[in-house]
Amino acid sequence: MDQKIAIVTGAGSGVGKVVSIALGKAGYAVVLAGRRADALDAVAAQVAGPTLVVPTDVTDPASVAALFSATKERFGRLDLLFNNAGTGAPGIPMEDLTLAEWRNVVDTNLTGPFLCTQEAIRIMKDQAPRGGRIINNGSISASAPRPYSAPYTATKHAISGLTKSTSLDGRAYDIACGQIDIGNADTEMAARIKQGIIQADGTLKPEPVMDPQNVADAVVFMASLPLDANVQFLTVMATKMPFVGRG
Repeated sequence: MDQKIAIVTGAGSGVGKVVSIALGKAGYAVVLAGRRADALDAVAAQVAGPTLVVPTDVTDPASVAALFSATKERFGRLDLLFNNAGTGAPGIPMEDLTLAEWRNVVDTNLTGPFLCTQEAIRIMKDQAPRGGRIINNGSISASAPRPYSAPYTATKHAISGLTKSTSLDGRAYDIACGQIDIGNADTEMAARIKQGIIQADGTLKPEPVMDPQNVADAVVFMASLPLDANVQFLTVMATKMPFVGRG
């Protein structure tokens, strides 16, 4: 098997886009999943090698099942899942958030990766050769919150638990699971970080960012390991961002 098969969720922009392109360069056939077909098609045009575009809502179990069914039908197997799709809520005090805003983040950031992980395991444990790898996008919010980020931070902390449980439960089937925690990648979502974002002391300050290619390179490295080795947790972040220490 010279070519491996990867699914990337949230592939239409940001980290998902650069990771999809990097995986293509690394020799993967890439299945691009996301809500917007036009954005996915634009990324697919930049990916070297075979691609499959599958518009997907990761909060919808039927949509997720269709994504993995289409992947298996087209390529016959799955070697890598990058659970990347995510969203946030308005940056307001948690007591002012609506239940709908909370549930939207939980459904996208936690239930979505869970549903995708279930489907990936079902394929990976029964294929030959058996096994595969799952990489979760955790964010440094899996370790430390920003102000007014309760839904996002809670789901990213939960992703760390999902990563550990998947890593443990997947052992029997040669399925490795790791997590990449990203800090201030310079994507569309980071525009406000460069302009100024609220700090723990209530001030508004711009923060340094980094090229998202650093994230893509890290994911490709994690994916390149044999299945008897695993990067359990990896943090890649802008060196001078206020994360370590007092900021």
